[in-house]
Amino acid sequence: MKTNETVEVELRGAEEKAGLEKIEDLALKTDSGTIRCRLHAARSGEAAILWVFGSGGGLGGPAGGVYERLANEFISFTVSSLQLDYRRPGHLKSCVEDVLIGVDYLASLGKKKIALVGHSFGGAVVISAGILSPTVAAVAALSSQTSGAENAAALAPKPLLLIHGADDEILPASCSQHIYKQAREPKELILYEGCRHGLDRCRDELDRDLTNWLKGVFEIEEPTV
Repeated sequence: MKTNETVEVELRGAEEKAGLEKIEDLALKTDSGTIRCRLHAARSGEAAILWVFGSGGGLGGPAGGVYERLANEFISFTVSSLQLDYRRPGHLKSCVEDVLIGVDYLASLGKKKIALVGHSFGGAVVISAGILSPTVAAVAALSSQTSGAENAAALAPKPLLLIHGADDEILPASCSQHIYKQAREPKELILYEGCRHGLDRCRDELDRDLTNWLKGVFEIEEPTV
């Protein structure tokens, strides 16, 4: 799905790392505001991940910056990443539009298989955007709210991963359980005992499970020794 907004890209600074990647702070300038982004650009490859945070917006992700960690890790698999900050945090329709603009930007770079990952409010954002965009191949929602995710069944046949802390003090784990019941296959639900909304206490498990799921989405195989 294309939005009706005109988008210009403004480079706000770039950093080269070890010949493997280029990290760029970008501004996607639209008719109704600027979307702040961070692009982790692989040297090649047609796969990408788009990451968004909760209702307050921002970059980095929960669990001490899981988006930053995994974006750097997936560079070695020739998978690019775009972390995206909302123009109007907390406004579902606007945030979904932001994600669709981000998807279109990645597509303009030649990315043909894109996974979306969102946390909390962002879980509903990526589910909604994943339904609307044919370029999106899969969606992962972490500690997701249910509002805005009512049509999760329409995401199929795209894979859906739901991850939630069993001791979430803001959005109970029943939110992801409800979304899981509404969704169609392929779908997966992972609950972490003793983990709260920010997923800090299950950081290692989150990194492992989200990495493995994304590798499956992109059909990445580890080299045999």
